[in-house]
Formats: sequence, structure tokens, C-alpha cells
Amino acid sequence: MPRGDRTGPRGQGPGTGRGIGQGGGGRGRFGGSAAGPGGDCICPNCGERVSHQTGIPCLEQKCPKCGATMTRG
Repeated sequence: MPRGDRTGPRGQGPGTGRGIGQGGGGRGRFGGSAAGPGGDCICPNCGERVSHQTGIPCLEQKCPKCGATMTRG
């Protein structure tokens, strides 16, 4: 602090570092969220469960009861 009034240049001193990183958690490439060939697609709106079909993402399927987009369960 050149003038002794604690008004030094910005960006220096404690609290200006980059922290400890993004915390990837070691899940691997693209977040590691692939669920595999089995399982169900679940409607978040009404709870309807439909068997997952290989090659068709649940997010591209519509619920047969209410028409909402399915999610992987």
C-alpha cells in the first residue's frame, strides 16, 4: 500500500485467488451420467414408468398418460 491508507491496487492480497477448482468429483468425461441399457423412463409430472428402449433417450420420449417429457430413473 503505497500511501499507507489501505487503498492499494485491486487484485492483490487475500481472497483474490482462484480457489480450489471446480470440484469435478472424479466422475470422468462428460460427467459420467450414462445409465446403461436397462432401467425405466419416468414421467416427472405424473410418475408413469415406461421401460427404457436402447438407442432412444428418455428425454426424447413423451409420457403416454400426460404427454410430458420423460426422464431417466
